[in-house]
Amino acid sequence: MATLADYGPEVRAEVKQVREVVAALHEQLIKWNLVVWTAGNVSQRLHTADLMVIKPSGLRYEYLTPSSMVVTDLDGNVVDGAEAPSSDTASHAYIYRHMPDVYGVVHTHSTYATAWAATGQDIPCGLTMMGDEFGGPVPVGPFRLIGSEAIGEGVVETLKKYPKSPAVLMQNHGPFTIGKDAEAAVKAAAMTEEVAHTMWAAKQLGDIIPISDEDIAKLNDRYTNVYGQH
Repeated sequence: MATLADYGPEVRAEVKQVREVVAALHEQLIKWNLVVWTAGNVSQRLHTADLMVIKPSGLRYEYLTPSSMVVTDLDGNVVDGAEAPSSDTASHAYIYRHMPDVYGVVHTHSTYATAWAATGQDIPCGLTMMGDEFGGPVPVGPFRLIGSEAIGEGVVETLKKYPKSPAVLMQNHGPFTIGKDAEAAVKAAAMTEEVAHTMWAAKQLGDIIPISDEDIAKLNDRYTNVYGQH
């Protein structure tokens, strides 16, 4: 089995940098109230090798450091790290293998997003910010058991049907989000919880007013190509 010592200096330098990024981003999960105790995880894929960096399993967030992050290959085999990797490692690895443009994956059990997942409901697109961020509803994926790549399979098969969404709510489990890097995936996780909460509140007040597919497409195009700094 390969170890990090078998890789060149460019790969080892990227591993060091990505470990710092992934460790720091777990603090954002706490900041945005997306996790409880040790639940949830962030990973980022490397550009210089078919490797990823992911949170260790069951370690409390205040104890996470760059050196405690675990490096695995894209089959989930540990390449470097003293701790066992997250129980979701196989699913993260499956997503990276089957979605080559994805370089960041996040999983949480954030309250409102997980409530939608528990009822097997998509979050309907009733907000312009949902058109912006998700290009439509936040979809629900199938029920899958933890511990293998089955959850990753469900994430990939669902997002292929919703190619503009960076988020999927795995039924009876919780949200998974993707991005061009781990920070983008963490942002998607925070935005998923925000719209899940708002749309839940809207349902208490009355019927949600849907946004037309045509307007959703315009919103998403503007947000993708015009909004922000380019």
